[in-house]
Amino acid sequence: MTASDAGTAPWTGRLTGGSGVSVLVATAIVVADMIGVGVFTSLGFQVKDIPSGFSILALWTVGGIVALCGVFSYSELGAMFPRSSGEYNFLGRAYHPAFGFLAGWVSATVGFAAPVALAAMAFGEYAKSVVPDLPPIPLAIGVVWLVSIVQLTGVRHSSTFQLISTILKVVLIVAFLIAGFVIGTPQPISFAPHAGDLAHIVSAPFAIGLVFVMYSFSGWNAATYIIGEMNMPQQNLPRALLAGTLIVLVLYVALNAVFLYATPISALAGQLDVASVAGSAIFGALGGRIVGAMICVGLISSISAMMWIGPRVMMTMGEDIPALRVFSKRSVRGAPAYAILFQLAVANLLLFTRSFEAVLDFIQFALLFCSFFTVAGVIKLRITDPDLPRPYRAWGYPFTPLIFLLVTAFMMYYLLTERPAQSLSGMLVMLAGLLIYAVFRGRPVAAANSHNRE
Repeated sequence: MTASDAGTAPWTGRLTGGSGVSVLVATAIVVADMIGVGVFTSLGFQVKDIPSGFSILALWTVGGIVALCGVFSYSELGAMFPRSSGEYNFLGRAYHPAFGFLAGWVSATVGFAAPVALAAMAFGEYAKSVVPDLPPIPLAIGVVWLVSIVQLTGVRHSSTFQLISTILKVVLIVAFLIAGFVIGTPQPISFAPHAGDLAHIVSAPFAIGLVFVMYSFSGWNAATYIIGEMNMPQQNLPRALLAGTLIVLVLYVALNAVFLYATPISALAGQLDVASVAGSAIFGALGGRIVGAMICVGLISSISAMMWIGPRVMMTMGEDIPALRVFSKRSVRGAPAYAILFQLAVANLLLFTRSFEAVLDFIQFALLFCSFFTVAGVIKLRITDPDLPRPYRAWGYPFTPLIFLLVTAFMMYYLLTERPAQSLSGMLVMLAGLLIYAVFRGRPVAAANSHNRE
């Protein structure tokens, strides 16, 4: 029987024995959610137009700084409104519950299921590169089911699995970095600034490259989806977001440095799978398999993080909307079982139909739109509700939120001009959420006080 079944207040998010999700596990969720395949596939297209070691590392550093600007704003909102579900909670509190529902609708349906399916498919393909006879689709489905079963066993087991898989992921990346710099053949490339670097940094390819770098950094807000399960969330959420993003920033810059250090630019230019190219340059014929195995292990932790945080959106929506109440029910071990099974079903459907890439295309604009207005909500609340308790205040305000807003606005403009049909489709999906909100909201639960139940 779940807490909701018993007629009690929604589950508090604390584990048996009085402990909740630690700051270390929350940091692991951020790291795992951020490091997917993006950093292993982006460099080949960047060096075609930016053939400079310093400029490439500057590009990834700028991307990390922009992500940190988002971290500061989300940390302020998370400390003010410590309730699981990310943008659903923040937009509903800063603007209107209907706005929050738009974000929640996208996240709860395909916003996490599509990236899960993509990561699972990548897992299947990289596993095939290690053992050629393995079938990618069954592997992809199998890894999603495996991770989902772990999530269904409860928050304690999920925490252990997430921490171990993420530590293993980071250890393997660090080992790859050490091997690359120690046994790799140095290339004639310099990471010191040169006269032509300023021209690269202010160029259009740098700005467009930043769009794709920011996609690689997406996930820096992962811990905001499980705030209600964290110990001392007002203190630990900012720590987890900051530590996780800084770790990934260092790893991303180091990975791109080792790719450039150990591999000729001519071999990298235009290549999608730059990690395998670099692995072959460092380790020889076995390089591709070594890198494939490393990425496979890393993708398990990414899938685990998304299968953990995604269902929390549907769970929180179920607490507020009577028609979705079933998704708010938790098992005796704290797992929102129906919400997890729902995301599992959607991810499997996307894998079977091979539609996850198309879905990702049309939800990108919607996700950026929600992030933009979430950070803008920090500025709005500072103006409209200056006396609200703020256990954490965004560092560098108002400059850090403005930096994030400017870069995100540019990314939305880029998507509108380069992929207008997909972007507009994403907006239509969000607008459909308004109709669903009007139909499903029924007797609303008072969202203004619901964060106190956490």
